Amino acid sequence: MNRTVYIVAGEVSGDMHGAEVMQALPGVTFHGLGGARMAGLSAGVRDWVDDAAVMGIGAVLRRYPWFKEQMERMVEEVVALKPAVLLLVDYQGFNLRLATRVKARLSGTTVIQYVAPQVWAWNQRRMPRVVAAYDRLICLFPFEVEIFQKAGLPSVCLGHPLVDELRDDENEKGRGKGREKGLIALLPGSRVREVTRIFPVLLEVVKRLSRSFPELRFETAAATHETGEMIVNYLKKSGLEGRVVLSDSSARNLMRRAELGVVASGTATLEAAMLGLPFCLIYRTDALTWLVARQVVRLNHIGLANILAGREVVPEFLQQEGNAYEVAWWLAQQWQCPAAREALSEDLRQVAQQLGKPGVHDRIAAEVEKFLPPA
Repeated sequence: MNRTVYIVAGEVSGDMHGAEVMQALPGVTFHGLGGARMAGLSAGVRDWVDDAAVMGIGAVLRRYPWFKEQMERMVEEVVALKPAVLLLVDYQGFNLRLATRVKARLSGTTVIQYVAPQVWAWNQRRMPRVVAAYDRLICLFPFEVEIFQKAGLPSVCLGHPLVDELRDDENEKGRGKGREKGLIALLPGSRVREVTRIFPVLLEVVKRLSRSFPELRFETAAATHETGEMIVNYLKKSGLEGRVVLSDSSARNLMRRAELGVVASGTATLEAAMLGLPFCLIYRTDALTWLVARQVVRLNHIGLANILAGREVVPEFLQQEGNAYEVAWWLAQQWQCPAAREALSEDLRQVAQQLGKPGVHDRIAAEVEKFLPPA
């Protein structure tokens, strides 16, 4: 009876999603790679997230030999194990290549991608490759299902895992005391390269706003120990150690308490929307990645809340527009208009309702269970 699942996640968010599914699948033997949460649930899962979570074409190319070595190792492990299911969690570029390699060498293993590749946004020419690589696709957003079904890939949307994760977080820690007056959340992202490009800009925002609004308070949060050390160093160099607090709790907790925020593009923007935090989005990457993205992206917005809404709900400050002047100006306008903040908060909550009801992890686990022999 082969109730073995080989699971791969390459980022902090994927590790969280993967761990929740693992916990909802008792009696399953797990092997693979993920982060600390997944590795803590199974001796067969290695923690590689700190090394694997790189961002940008340039960064990937510089580490190509390492990624190639990891790919070869994983393919050989999967072929040797012959798992019932190969479950790939987000990490789309790497996992698509892994799925393609495994498909070429192994039959009898169901390949499931959890979190749809965003080929609908930036490269529909890759759609045939995606259809060939996967047997089943678990989408996060309802509009994705029709796109992939039309292309011939069986797909399902069971809700967004953040619905469960935020609910569980609230149940464990409580809602707290609500929003703290004058608190601005500065969230530069979870990756080293994001912090490097974005946090110095946010510190300049603090300097600008502090001159006109001394009553404002600023707080940030670190996703990892490494990014936390980086933030501390930036604060020391800027002389803003007493003005910007590095939170000893999570970014989610900060989102619940703050009245306004600046959030780096990514999953955190969806969390902010679900928590009703009035925020603007900031995104800065290397010139090569941005140049390629401009050539292939077919979306009017990059923020997930804006994509879901089909319009600009939150402003997006991208590349050169992601500067201290523009961001500080927006925050100042919002701070001086409580009604605008409340309207934006309500707008975001309405958009977030598209993400489904609680029980997402259990539904995803049940979907995976369909392709496993009975316990």
